[in-house]
Amino acid sequence: MTDPTALADRSETTTVRAVGAQAPDAPLGALEIQRRAVGPRDVRIDIRYCGICHSDIHFTKGEWGTVPYPAIPGHEIAGVVAEVGAEVTRFAAGDRVGVGCMVNSCGECENCAHGDEQYCLTGNTQTYGSVDRDGTITYGGYSDHVVVDEDFVLRIPDGLELDVAAPLLCAGVTTYSPLRHWGAGPGKQIAVVGLGGLGHMAVKLAKAMGAEVTVLSQSLRKREDGLKLGADAYHATSDDATFDALAGRFDLIINTVSAKLEIGRFLGLVKTDGALVNVGAPPEPLPVPAFSLIMRRRTFAGSLIGSIRQTQEMLDFCAEHGIAAEIEVVSADQVNEAWQRVLDSDVRYRFVIDNSTL
Repeated sequence: MTDPTALADRSETTTVRAVGAQAPDAPLGALEIQRRAVGPRDVRIDIRYCGICHSDIHFTKGEWGTVPYPAIPGHEIAGVVAEVGAEVTRFAAGDRVGVGCMVNSCGECENCAHGDEQYCLTGNTQTYGSVDRDGTITYGGYSDHVVVDEDFVLRIPDGLELDVAAPLLCAGVTTYSPLRHWGAGPGKQIAVVGLGGLGHMAVKLAKAMGAEVTVLSQSLRKREDGLKLGADAYHATSDDATFDALAGRFDLIINTVSAKLEIGRFLGLVKTDGALVNVGAPPEPLPVPAFSLIMRRRTFAGSLIGSIRQTQEMLDFCAEHGIAAEIEVVSADQVNEAWQRVLDSDVRYRFVIDNSTL
């Protein structure tokens, strides 16, 4: 991981065009920010596309805590290497690469040593809104380029176009990681709660792993889409009969919804020794009835993105199986509209910014 003493002279910064917010209630607008010069282990990436994640909205609006404004979100970054530092060995100018939700970690704690830097015990350095190792604040991918330590840069396989690959750096690995950890595969019954940016990737990935996949959505409005994406069944959670018909059915439920749910009802759908895993991050607590857990030895768990190694594994898996995000490309001046549509659940299934329009 980056040694702060090895960073380039901070006076050699570059002015970068970006889109961000100056306050929690302010609309996004054009800004200029400073990026560090390329250090010995750094990779400078010309950003071609950046996905819009619901996390971008939560963060920028201050819903998850104090925000160092100006806020420049974006952690689904796909682009091309423009320059590398003298000690970089894995990348060269012209390579197709990506950056996900983190850009550094301590590299020394038990979790980092085990290859789980997303769970760094001192806190990984997030792609935006974190204090970097040199004391500066990180800015995300709603910008025209980014400088990142090579250990946190991913190689995008040739089989994936950059625009559809961008959302894989968060939505893809956030769902891939728990599917792998909890053993999704042939013979397993997997349910996905919510068919949005994360949910549609969970369906595609679980199906490619060989599992039988069911979508649990508020209504049947997206049923046709869900079945086309690979789901074997689709049920409405607004219908009480769903919870009777599917009681004790699933080995694993991936909850992608960033809103409050009745967790006890969904735990009732889990088999003995099965798990309900939250990857959605609602701002309010989720009450969990103890008896829903102890009567069937069920697990209620959470999962945060994936390691760098696992993210690369996911990208290679997607290229091998022809899996890509379903996207709608927007220009930089459409981001406020796109955010509102995310809040209105009016996107199928991920907005991606064309960064050439900054």
